Amino acid sequence: MTARILVVDDVPANILLLQTRLSAEYFDVVTAENGLQALKACAEQAIDVVLLDIMMPDMDGYEVCERLKADPETAHIPVVMVTALDQQSDRVRGLRAGADDFLTKPVDTMQLLTRVKSLVRLKNLSDELRLRAATSRTIAITTLLTGAEEAARQPSILLIDEREGSAACLSASLEGWATIKHQSDPQTGFFDAVEGQCDLVMVATGFKNYDPLRIIAQLRSIERTRFTPLMLIANPEETDVVTRALELGVNDYVTRPVEPQELKARITTQLKRKHFHEGLRASLTETLQLAITDPLTGLHNRRYLEGHLQTLFDRAVKRGAPLSLMMMDLDFFKQVNDRHGHDGGDAVLREFAQRLRRNVRGMDLACRYGGEEFIIIMPETDQRTARQVAERLRAAIEASPFPLGPGKPDIDVTVSIGVSSLGEEQETTNSLLKRADMALYSAKENGRNRVIDDAA
Repeated sequence: MTARILVVDDVPANILLLQTRLSAEYFDVVTAENGLQALKACAEQAIDVVLLDIMMPDMDGYEVCERLKADPETAHIPVVMVTALDQQSDRVRGLRAGADDFLTKPVDTMQLLTRVKSLVRLKNLSDELRLRAATSRTIAITTLLTGAEEAARQPSILLIDEREGSAACLSASLEGWATIKHQSDPQTGFFDAVEGQCDLVMVATGFKNYDPLRIIAQLRSIERTRFTPLMLIANPEETDVVTRALELGVNDYVTRPVEPQELKARITTQLKRKHFHEGLRASLTETLQLAITDPLTGLHNRRYLEGHLQTLFDRAVKRGAPLSLMMMDLDFFKQVNDRHGHDGGDAVLREFAQRLRRNVRGMDLACRYGGEEFIIIMPETDQRTARQVAERLRAAIEASPFPLGPGKPDIDVTVSIGVSSLGEEQETTNSLLKRADMALYSAKENGRNRVIDDAA
């Protein structure tokens, strides 16, 4: 996972320790010895996560964090405060300043790496939404960042906890501040999360016959809850469970005994982030729909692809990050139009687009390139992973017939896919597209309904 981490500390030994641990995991580490240097680094470089000491001369970590979060250009950068302070009041103050999490000195390596990787994944999604907004040139980021109306509304929280006593204590601590719905059965809780309209889901450990991580994995795999904030409630000794939960996509966690003010501060942080992302998505939907969306499939069109591919390409080259592209073509699509009319062909294209959406990540860019040809751009994805995703998509298309509408038969559809990836000496977006096109041509020449990459 390629990312640039800013380490801010006025003690050189502390900087060296964190730099060594992060560099061993191939992170690009930038350092700063005080608050002004930290603000300058964030303004001038593409920083993915800030590890920020609190006790510094001239400007402490709280002020640095507040300044970063107040600036629309840096507000999206996750901030982790690394400190020897261990009082609840210190953590609450940091969270209210905008910090995303805390790490206590001496820093545990596993907690450090797991938290950083989790925040990098979140930052990548944020960056993708912001890049798409910049492409449209119509979204007001500042309005979204400062919109406090949503945060002021009493949040609706679903608590999935088998232990009645624990649930009662949590509900009491949030009474009057949030609307709590408690569900003791994990499966019912899962369905409540999917079908309900809650702002945040809290999942507690301690089930007798059920793994709470399964709930988290299931919620992250469903479209309706993919971006719902998830919070884990665990015991202090359950470090392995917390680590795995963060890897699966949980946004935050608290350990028992839960301190009410810290819990509220962490929930508020997650809801602000949720509001920001929802605002980005809503604005993009409104402003780009006619200009850059294919009206039949709802996917981005070729016009948007041509504008945004260069942005993703430049970012990948600058960071030395992987980037892959899939070009696909529905097999024998002309025969579908000939036999079932253009209405039948349109139905196939719409169903194909829906299956495509279900099999790609939120950060991936799916476009209708023209006719029955589609393209998916996959940031932060190497060729091996891209081929696996392409094979999964090919199988999903072949797995079940496509409906053509009332009174018409379902038909079998297959797809051929070509994959290309950014090489060490890749020079242009055109050559990346050309190699994917050549791989697609090879897939069709070799029998169709198959995946071929440009290394084959």
